[in-house]
Amino acid sequence: MKMQADRPEGSNAITRHAPEGVIVAGVEHRSSVLVPWKGEVLPWAVTGFEALDESSFEPLLALSPELVIFGSGSRLRFPHPALLKALMARRIGFETMDTPAACRTYNVLLAEGRAVVAALIFERGG
Repeated sequence: MKMQADRPEGSNAITRHAPEGVIVAGVEHRSSVLVPWKGEVLPWAVTGFEALDESSFEPLLALSPELVIFGSGSRLRFPHPALLKALMARRIGFETMDTPAACRTYNVLLAEGRAVVAALIFERGG
């Protein structure tokens, strides 16, 4: 019996997550990051939850996901809805959870073959 999840070829599974970062496709990322279901993992110029503004979510538009899983850091925090206007206008789903839960949820959706992006906040220096 096979005991590992199927993952689409070329997808970006998060293989490890910790308070200081994630490992995706064997590469460690120690600051905020955008993890698309396929393609390049991108640094995200967000130094912490308090630094979020409308422009923080613009890089997600270029990735054209059907759903964004937002990891708000070590605890659950919701961005103000006004910051998400561009995503809502493009009918891109948005779910918020703490970063560890976001990593797990992203991997489940990835295994289902969904066009998902994990937008993960890792506080600098932490």
